[in-house]
Amino acid sequence: MKSVMYYIAVAALFVLNKLPMAVLHFLSTLLYYPVYYIAGYRRKVVRENLVKSFPEKSIEEIKSIEKKFYRSLCDYFVEMIKYYGMSEEKIRKYMRFEGLEHFQAALDKGHSCVLYMGHIFNWEYVTSLTLHLKRDDTVVGAIYHPLENERFDALVKKMREQYGAEAISMANTLRRIMQIGKDEKKYLIGFIADQVPTWESINHWLDFFHRDTPVFTGTEKIASRTHAALFYARMERVKRGYYVIHIEPFAQDAALLPEFEATNTYYRLLTENIRQTPELWLWTHKRWKRTREGYARREAKRIEDRRKLAEKARNNV
Repeated sequence: MKSVMYYIAVAALFVLNKLPMAVLHFLSTLLYYPVYYIAGYRRKVVRENLVKSFPEKSIEEIKSIEKKFYRSLCDYFVEMIKYYGMSEEKIRKYMRFEGLEHFQAALDKGHSCVLYMGHIFNWEYVTSLTLHLKRDDTVVGAIYHPLENERFDALVKKMREQYGAEAISMANTLRRIMQIGKDEKKYLIGFIADQVPTWESINHWLDFFHRDTPVFTGTEKIASRTHAALFYARMERVKRGYYVIHIEPFAQDAALLPEFEATNTYYRLLTENIRQTPELWLWTHKRWKRTREGYARREAKRIEDRRKLAEKARNNV
C-alpha cells in the first residue's frame, strides 16, 4: 500500500512540477482556504505561538499574521514542488544572494564557513548557493533531517543536491566535516539551527520571544572545533516567489568566541529577521514544547535512577 501511495504521489508531483509558477501560486491560493478554514492545520499551535510571541499585538493583528503565514505555508509547498528539476536560469531569478564576497574572503583566509539559518520561507532554495560559489577546495552543503520514508527521503535529497550541494544527514554531520578536513578541503555548510534540542543535548537556555527556551548548540561546537567563520542568512521575500538572502558575517573564527556567544548572536539575528516578516517563519513548529520544569523533572528522575542502581549494586556485593 505504501508503494502504491508513493507512486501516486510522485506522479502527482511530476504533473504539478510542469505547471508554470504562476499557476502553482494560483493553486496555492485555492489550497489556503481548506488548509486554514476547514482542516485548520495546527491552527491551535500557531495561534498559541503567535499570541505568546507578540503579547503587544491585538488579536486582530495576530489573526492577520496567522492568515498571512498560512498563505506563505501553501506557497512553500508549491514552490518546493516547482524546485525539483528547476533550471539554473529560473532558480537564479527566484533566489538571489547578496554578500557572497564575505564567504570568498573567509575561504581565501583558510577558514571554513558555517551559515546559520532559520525555518524562514523559502529555505529550500538556499541549496542553489552552489551556482554562485564554485571552488574546487570547498564542499558546499546543508544539514538535513532524513525523512522516515526512505523513498521520499531519496527524492527530497535528490532535489536538494540538484545544483551540486551535498545534503548531509544530521547524525553524520561531525563525521562528514572531519572527513572534509582530512581531504584538505574547506566547507561551507548551512545549519538550520532553530530546532528543538533533544532532552539529552540541552545545555543552554535563552530568552526567545518572551519564553525561556532550550537551544541547539551543536552548530557552534562544530564551528569552534574547526575554526570556522560564522554567518547569518537573513531571508527576505521580495515578492511572491522571489527571495533574497543577505549574507551577514558575525565572527571570523568561532574558536575565539566565549561559550554560547555564537548561539546567542544567532538567536538575536533570527529574532530580528522574524520580527521583520513574522508570516515567513514556521509557526506550526512546536518550538517551546520543552520547558525547564520538564527538564528538571527528567534530571531528578535520572539522578534517582542512578542512585537506585548504585544502591542495588552495593547490596549485591
